[in-house]
Amino acid sequence: MNESFKSGFVTIIGRPNVGKSTLMNKIIGQKIAITSNKPQTTRNRIQTVYTDMDRGQLVFLDTPGIHKAKNKLGKFMVNVAEKTLKEVDVILWLVEPSAYVGAGEQHIIEQLKKVTTPVILIINKVDTVEKDKVLEYIDTYRKLYDFVEIIPTSALRGNNIDDVIDSIFKYMPYGPQFYDEDTITDQPERAICAEIIREKALHALDEEVPHGIAVGIDSMKTRKNKSGLIYDIDATIVCEKNSHKGIIIGKQGAMLKKIGTNARYEIERLLDAKVNLKLWVKVKKDWRDSDFLIKNFGFKDEN
Repeated sequence: MNESFKSGFVTIIGRPNVGKSTLMNKIIGQKIAITSNKPQTTRNRIQTVYTDMDRGQLVFLDTPGIHKAKNKLGKFMVNVAEKTLKEVDVILWLVEPSAYVGAGEQHIIEQLKKVTTPVILIINKVDTVEKDKVLEYIDTYRKLYDFVEIIPTSALRGNNIDDVIDSIFKYMPYGPQFYDEDTITDQPERAICAEIIREKALHALDEEVPHGIAVGIDSMKTRKNKSGLIYDIDATIVCEKNSHKGIIIGKQGAMLKKIGTNARYEIERLLDAKVNLKLWVKVKKDWRDSDFLIKNFGFKDEN
């Protein structure tokens, strides 16, 4: 083992919609976790890998946002996020730039006090506020918890991302290389394709629909023709209400076609091949309170 090589696990936590997936994608340099301006976009832990052969390897767990759960899926998401705090070497906590510390942030602070893991506070979206306000926000949070570092960033614009990586390595233990140098995620292609479809649906649909949808890949096959490899992908978007099904399909199928076109474009970039994508919509009422369906859609509690 290289005695100067550091390795370990990093979790990115924070309330919904603070930019966790955007930050992870920016660090990795490739889109793995879906992003949306709607909360609770990430439902499962997504494992991505950052490798710098001169310094070490960081394995990132992008957790669901910590929020007040309203159903079994919500409880599962929160349990995953809070359980992860004890399993990693470094915690990144993302907050929005504000001097107001609400109940959600206070809840996270109480969870952090239960662990001894080094916590780096990331004040994200600083490009949206005046620069002289940032010092005020840093001072507010410094008084609440003993962070090893506090770093202002804009994940969307890529500001101070190198500082974040440097700080993580500073607190990472020496250890082995877990993954090959070229590995960027342990997520299977099917799972990433399903998440891309769900992201495009989140972007296209009205507020009341997205939280009640899931995407399952029914089949994913490859074939060759004269122009190269083609993926035939059949997927089902599952919603909770008949009225939602109508919205997802849209007038004369226009909405479903839009979701499919946008998803196919990105999946083709991911797979570097032509994609023939077929989408269906099914209603499964209250699937978010069904243990069987939650597991069926890939939300697995690993402990």
